Amino acid sequence: MNELQKIPAVDSLLNTKPAQNLSDQFGHELLLQALRETLNTLRSEVQSGRVVPPPEEILSQTEQRLQQWLAPSLKPVINATGIILHTNLGRAPLSQETLQAMQAAAVGYSNLEFDLEAGKRGKRSLHAEALLQRLTGAESALVVNNNAAAVMLVLSALARGKRVIIAHSQLVEIGGGFRVPDVMRQSGAKLAAIGTTNRVHVSDYERALQEESAALVLTAHHSNFKIIGFTTEPELSQIAAVTHAAGLPLVNDLGSGALLDTAVFGLKHEPTVQEALAAGTDVVCFSGDKLFGGPQAGIILGRADLLDKIKRHPLARAVRADKLCLAGISTTLNHYLKGEATAKIPVWQMISMDKAFIRQRAEAWLGSLGIGEIIEGKSMVGGGSLPEESLPTWLLALPVKKANQFLSLMRTLPQPIIARVENEQVLLDPRTIIPAQDEIVLQSLQELLSADSRERK
Repeated sequence: MNELQKIPAVDSLLNTKPAQNLSDQFGHELLLQALRETLNTLRSEVQSGRVVPPPEEILSQTEQRLQQWLAPSLKPVINATGIILHTNLGRAPLSQETLQAMQAAAVGYSNLEFDLEAGKRGKRSLHAEALLQRLTGAESALVVNNNAAAVMLVLSALARGKRVIIAHSQLVEIGGGFRVPDVMRQSGAKLAAIGTTNRVHVSDYERALQEESAALVLTAHHSNFKIIGFTTEPELSQIAAVTHAAGLPLVNDLGSGALLDTAVFGLKHEPTVQEALAAGTDVVCFSGDKLFGGPQAGIILGRADLLDKIKRHPLARAVRADKLCLAGISTTLNHYLKGEATAKIPVWQMISMDKAFIRQRAEAWLGSLGIGEIIEGKSMVGGGSLPEESLPTWLLALPVKKANQFLSLMRTLPQPIIARVENEQVLLDPRTIIPAQDEIVLQSLQELLSADSRERK
C-alpha cells in the first residue's frame, strides 16, 4: 500500500468521537468543509514525501483550521501611537455611557420607529434630532451612516443635475479615496470650481453666481492638509453673504465635527459646528466619529425646509443610521449638553489630558518594567483634523534588540498593542492609552521584554 492509500476517508473520520465533539462545537457542514480541506492539503504534502499522521492529528489540524476560520478579524487593540483619532484603529473610542446605551439598544426590541405615546409608527430621525437642535440651535437635523453619505445625500437632494460652486482650494481627497469631485459626480451635481489652488476671493464667488445658474455653494473642510504661503480664502460669513444675495443656500462640509474650541487646549482653532451655523451656513455636514467623539455617523444640520427635502430623498433610506448608531449619538450629545465632554468623551479626555499626568503614568510604567527612559514627544489629533497640529507629551522609550521585530510581536498579543519606532526604540504614548488598559499593557510588555532580554544574552 502506498502512502496516499493510507489517508483515511472522510466518513471514517466523521464517525470518531473527537469528530463528533467537533461537530457539536462547530456544526456538521462546517466540519465537513474543514476536514476535506485538511485532507486535500495532506494529499499534497504526502506527494512531497510526508508520512500520513494518525487520525487524531488530522482531526487536531482540522480543529485548528476551524478555529482560524471563525476567529474574529475585528479585534480590540491598544493605541499607544499618540494619534488620538487614528483612522486605521477605528477613530474615536466611545464613552462608557455611550457603550452602555448602544448595548441596551442592541438587546431585544426598541421604539426605533414606534411612537409610544400615539401607539403607531414613528420616525427614527427624531431620536437624536431634538438633542442636536438644543445643542446647536439648528432648525432641523438628520443622522446618517457616515459623513461621505451625508455629503452625497445633500448634493443629491439639493443639486442633482445642477451646478455646485466650490473653490479649487477645497477639492480635497481624504483617506480611502474620498474625493469631493467624485462624490459630486456620483450625486449628479455638476462641479463649478472657482479661484485657484492657493487664492480664492469673494469676487470669484460673485462672478460665478452671476454668470450661470447654480443650485448651491459648497465649502469643504481642508481635512488632512493645509495651504501655506501666498494664500487667500474668504471668511465663511462672507461666502454666506454673497450666496444668500444670489438667493442660494450655502452647504458646509465641516468634516471634523468640533463642538468645543480646540484652541483652549493649545491647538490651532478648529472651526466648530456652532460657528458654521452662526456664519450663515444653511446646511452643515460633519462626522460623528471624529472630534464629535461618537460612533461612525454623518450628521446633517440646518434649515428646516432644506432638511425636509433631504429627509424625503430616496437615498436617505439607503444611508440611514441604525438603532445602535442613534443610541450612541444621542448619549454622546448628552455629554455635551451636560457640560461633561472633557470628562466623559475619550477624545476630549485625551486632548485635554494634563502633561504632568501623562509623565506620571509614563514614570509608573518605567518603574514597573524596570527598563527604558522617559522622553518628550508629540501627540497628534489625527482623523483629518488639525493637520500638522500636535500636543506636547511624554513617551516611554523602550530599547530593544530589534525594534521593528518587537513591534511585530506586540501586534500578536491577545490584545494587540500598536506603537511606533524611532531611532531603534519602541515608543509608547500614554495619552492615547485608556488608563484602564495600563495593567494589560504592563503585563504584556513584561513578557515580551523578558524574552527580548534572554535573546540579548
